[in-house]
Amino acid sequence: MKTILNVIWLVLCGFWMFLGYLLAGVLLCITIIGIPFGLAAFRIGIYALWPFGYTVVDRRDAGSPSCVGNVLWLVLAGWWLALGHITTGIALCITIIGIPLGIANFKLIPVSLLPFGKEIVPTDQPFAAR
Repeated sequence: MKTILNVIWLVLCGFWMFLGYLLAGVLLCITIIGIPFGLAAFRIGIYALWPFGYTVVDRRDAGSPSCVGNVLWLVLAGWWLALGHITTGIALCITIIGIPLGIANFKLIPVSLLPFGKEIVPTDQPFAAR
């Protein structure tokens, strides 16, 4: 079932969201200071490309640098990427078949807004990161 949902997701919105994250990552990696933000964009972009079968867990060892990074991320790229998830989520929820995909898109909004201090793991091992 995960594979079928991922293929439908890839065709309808996953590829376009991946391109958005890829663009944000390339733009953020232009400067040396922006490289951690670009790497976070690439990590979330891969998750946005193939989301079913993975989940996001909070990292307990994330400290104040991740909080500062989240504030900077929110200003630099997070807001625009979250708007992309909101737009595609609403568009997917118009049809009955797209409702689960739209809900999955809405679940990606928190990690697109505040990615630092979170880790993406397979759903069969959500406690492996702890």
